[in-house]
Amino acid sequence: MSGRAMPCSPQEIASLFLFEKLSPEQLGRLCAEGRVERFEAGPVYTEGDPATCFYVMMEGTVVLSRRVGGDDVEVSRTSQRGVYAGAMQAYLGDQVPQTYTNSMRVTEPTRFFVLPAESFAAVMRDWFPMAAHLLEGLFFGSRNTQRAIGQRERLLALGSLSAGLTHELNNPAAAAVRATASLRERVDKMRHKLAVIARGPYSREALAELIEIQERTAERVAKAAVLSPLEAADREDELADWLDDHGIQEGWRIAPTFVQAGLDTDWLEQVAATVAEDILPGAIGWLNYTVETELLMDEINDSTTRISHLVDAAKQYSQLDRAPHRVVDVHELLDSTLLMLSGKMGRGVRVVKDYDRSLPEVPAYPAELNQVWTNIIDNAVFAIGTTGGEGTLTVRTAREGDRLLVEFRDTGPGIPADIRSRIFDPFFTTKPVGEGTGLGLDISWRIVVNKHHGSLQVESAPGDTRFQVLLPLTDPESESPEETA
Repeated sequence: MSGRAMPCSPQEIASLFLFEKLSPEQLGRLCAEGRVERFEAGPVYTEGDPATCFYVMMEGTVVLSRRVGGDDVEVSRTSQRGVYAGAMQAYLGDQVPQTYTNSMRVTEPTRFFVLPAESFAAVMRDWFPMAAHLLEGLFFGSRNTQRAIGQRERLLALGSLSAGLTHELNNPAAAAVRATASLRERVDKMRHKLAVIARGPYSREALAELIEIQERTAERVAKAAVLSPLEAADREDELADWLDDHGIQEGWRIAPTFVQAGLDTDWLEQVAATVAEDILPGAIGWLNYTVETELLMDEINDSTTRISHLVDAAKQYSQLDRAPHRVVDVHELLDSTLLMLSGKMGRGVRVVKDYDRSLPEVPAYPAELNQVWTNIIDNAVFAIGTTGGEGTLTVRTAREGDRLLVEFRDTGPGIPADIRSRIFDPFFTTKPVGEGTGLGLDISWRIVVNKHHGSLQVESAPGDTRFQVLLPLTDPESESPEETA
């Protein structure tokens, strides 16, 4: 939007605090290269447009806003003479994208001194060369520092997740190793028992019946139901009594294995009715090894499946083999993050998933969204830990208009009202020294707002803190890397 041109007075320009130390020659150059414009109430420039001018308000009222998701959020409103906005980084030239970083509008007729971006850059270099170099160093130094610390934040999170993943992988791996050693021992005993049976006075028909019983027993193991401890104890007593009554030695040792395999006295009666009485002890011993072998193979299968599931979750979390930007199911991302953090949560944190599975996939940078989930969940777990370590984390997804909501709710003590507005500020943290950099939520805000054109907000009360991430369902505009640095 352009305003109405008005005469430029060096004396009036000199009354603005930004220019009060300039010489008459410098003031003359400003008036020669710049201009005074009067704007009626309405927009002056829009965020994201090429930054072509530097504005200094002479009289009136200006409002600055930033785009958050699909909304313009007011960040400043003032009537102070001399406030400035617009192409303030023009002196950096093509080293950074020269676009307006906010939107400006006026609420009443307002006069500005307007200097073209090229002229502003030239006077900065000509009149204040040292200041321009210092500002340039400050700008890039601050950005590089923030990038480095942001990377450090990611590495800290990765280290914590790696430790948790190692712990999670160690349990099923150790179980598989133990089961493999036991299986080797059982198979060796089974071969020995088979040799004993082969040397015994068994007919071909008896051996065939024994093998058939073995196959049916293996099938029974695969379909075994899980019993309560009380039910299992009662059945063990019944089986032990049956085995003792039929002359089977150490029935008390065999009974628990048979119960775990889903066998009962009715099944043993069928076995006894199938084989001759003199074969029964050998048959029971053979079936015991069969059952133990099947159970050990099930344990190995469960352990290796768990390891595979954890590795898949780690790949899903890291997105190492995926495109950086693609259409994703947020529930897959949430599940992988929760699994990666499960070791860190401890038993006191109860996780509730309240997912709307009908939600569509959304275009996103999944690896970076996983980082957002990690930061928010980590803070929630820390908050719950400050109240004794017992609490609930609820992860909810829903649709809100043209956006997808991901909400993290924890039952921690809440965020005090006096610091709630600062939690997204860089380096602000409530964690003890050495436990947080204060960049987790700042990075999360940048990822959600700048890179995904979404919004990140918080609502908090004692026992009910909710971080809400809103993501657009349609493809966001691509952003330059500078915006998430």
